[in-house]
Amino acid sequence: MKFIHYIEKVSGVDIMGLLSLVMFVSFFIIMLVWVFRTNKNKLKEISKIPLDN
Repeated sequence: MKFIHYIEKVSGVDIMGLLSLVMFVSFFIIMLVWVFRTNKNKLKEISKIPLDN
């Protein structure tokens, strides 16, 4: 038997797949919005944190 046949027997797998896809896409959309709206000086300051010792 192929793996897809085992997946089809799990109840609610379509909802779980759709929910995980929505969470994945929304996370990256939120991150893109944050990057484009954040002050560029703040991003430069954050990028220098690992080098400040």
